[in-house]
Amino acid sequence: MTAAETETPLSAPLDVGFDYTRSVGPVLGRFVNALRERRVVGVRGDDGRVHVPPVEYDPDTARALTDFTDVGDEGTVVSWSWVAEPLDGQPLQRPFAWALIRLDGADTCLLHAVDAGSPSRISTGMRVKARWADETVGHIRDIVCFVSVDSPPEDPAPAPPPPPVAERAEGEPVSTVITPIHLHYMHSASPEESRYLRGLAEGRLLGQRCPACGKVYVPPRGACPTDGVPTTDEVELPDTGIVTTFCIVNVPFLGQRIKPPYVAAYILLDGADIAFLHLVLGCEASEVRMGMRVRAAWKPREEWSTTLENVAHFEPTGEPDAPYESFAHHL
Repeated sequence: MTAAETETPLSAPLDVGFDYTRSVGPVLGRFVNALRERRVVGVRGDDGRVHVPPVEYDPDTARALTDFTDVGDEGTVVSWSWVAEPLDGQPLQRPFAWALIRLDGADTCLLHAVDAGSPSRISTGMRVKARWADETVGHIRDIVCFVSVDSPPEDPAPAPPPPPVAERAEGEPVSTVITPIHLHYMHSASPEESRYLRGLAEGRLLGQRCPACGKVYVPPRGACPTDGVPTTDEVELPDTGIVTTFCIVNVPFLGQRIKPPYVAAYILLDGADIAFLHLVLGCEASEVRMGMRVRAAWKPREEWSTTLENVAHFEPTGEPDAPYESFAHHL
C-alpha cells in the first residue's frame, strides 16, 4: 500500500453560525410585542379558528387576517418528543420535551419546550403553563418553557441568556427580531483532500489528473465528475495562475475581515483545469481583470497548517495578461 493509502484522513470541528435577522411585519409584530407584555396573541381565521402563532393569511381562503385576539398562557400538550441530550442553543440545557401545545382559546398548536424532569412526567393531555423570562424583550424566548400546572418542577431549569435585541428608539414597538443560528459538527476530509491539505502545510499545491480526459483537478476530488473514474495520478502545481472571473465586493457585511472594495476571484493555477475561489489583493480592485497573471502570497511559514488559508491572497505578477482564448473554455 502507498503512504497515501495508509494515512489517516484529516478531520476537524466545523462551526457555522450567524444571527438571523428579520422584520416581523404587522402580524408577527403583534405577537412578539404581546410576548414582551407577557401576553399571547392569536388571529382568527375565516372559519373561526384561532391560529397561534398568528398567520398573515388564512390557510384556506388566502385572505389577509386582522382579527387579533388574546389567548391564555396555559394549555394542553397534544404531542411531545423527549430530548435526553440537549444541544447548545436549545431552550433548556437539561433533558426536556419538545411539545405541541394548544393554548386555551387557540385552535392550532404552538411548538415549545416543556420542563418535565423525566419522560414519565409528561403525557398527551397534560395541562401546562408558560414560564416567563424575568426580562422580556419581544421574542419567542420570552417564554422560557412550559411547566406542568399541577406539579411544576421544584428546581426550575436555568433560563438561557436573553436573545440579542435589535436597536430601536425608546418606547418604539419591536419591529425586528434576531435569532442566533449555529451548527457545530465534525468534518472529515476524504483521503484525497487530506493529501491536498497536508501538502498545503508543506507549501505545496497538489491536484489529481483524470486518466481518461487528462483534466487536472485542484483541490483533488478523488474521481473525475465527467468520466466517473478515480483520479489517482497526483500532480504538484505551481503557485502561479490567472484570474478567470472575479467580483468586486463593495458591500460591507457581518464578520467581514477586509475593508471594501476588494476582489474575490476564480484562480486557474498553471497546469490546472479547474479554477478555485480566492482573494486578489496587492492592487486596486478596479485594476483586476480577466486574464491577469497572479501569484500566491503565502503567510509566514510559522503560521502554516493544513488549510488553504496558508495562502493569504493572490497578487499580480506584473506579467502580460493571458489571452482570453487560453482560458475561455475553463469559464
